[in-house]
Amino acid sequence: MAHIIVVGNEKGGSGKSTTCMHVATALARMGKRVGALDLDLRQRSFGRYLENRRAYLAQAGLDLPTPDYHDLPDTDPAAAQDDRLARAVEAMDATKDFIVIDCPGSHTRLSQLAHTMADTLITPLNDSFVDFDLLARVDPATGRVKGPSIYAEMVWGARQVRAQEGLKPIDWIVVRNRLGAQQMHNKKKVGAALEDLSRRIGFRVLPGFSERVIFRELFPRGLTLLDLKDTGVDQLNLSNVAARQELRDLMGGLKLPSLTVGF
Repeated sequence: MAHIIVVGNEKGGSGKSTTCMHVATALARMGKRVGALDLDLRQRSFGRYLENRRAYLAQAGLDLPTPDYHDLPDTDPAAAQDDRLARAVEAMDATKDFIVIDCPGSHTRLSQLAHTMADTLITPLNDSFVDFDLLARVDPATGRVKGPSIYAEMVWGARQVRAQEGLKPIDWIVVRNRLGAQQMHNKKKVGAALEDLSRRIGFRVLPGFSERVIFRELFPRGLTLLDLKDTGVDQLNLSNVAARQELRDLMGGLKLPSLTVGF
């Protein structure tokens, strides 16, 4: 059976699609068979990213490892959304090593169901208390965590569903994106609050991607940091080298099955 990686939270702009694309492409470049689904049926950033990749590679005459993207299948309008997602996953399950699913930045039935399917759940989070509020309520006077918030409660519900069905627990990883060199005091406060919350509700914390121009430049061609040398970039600048290391650290930290990070 495929190992299912779900990338989600209920807030936009946290880097979910960028994370999806880089994780999925890194797996493909390591020789893994990777399927991809985008549950944001309106914006489809992950789906568009992969469409851009196929178009660019065809135009440039390049053959680079690429995740196998699937749209959700059409179904009877009277049928539940659950059926569409279940059929899409079932179609890839026997032929893929990994399935990467991008969830929308809002609460939907499809996103809720996808979380119950997750073997690994990645929650990208901008490094601020605005995004932290998605996970937990904080006492404004003391800064102490008062309890889980809406998204954490949804993950808890997904964990309960998996336990009732006898499935293995979700490995939940909160990824701190857009870590900046400045605002060190805020960074330390957010980091301390995340470590406290991680022990209380059960997730791991990993550093993700810093704010870099390169990510915005890669999207129109559907490329990732790992593709640059294959597209004629002979020498990476320091920012790109640092970004590649961030991706390497993330892939190693995910601790995915049967995976040795070697790029």
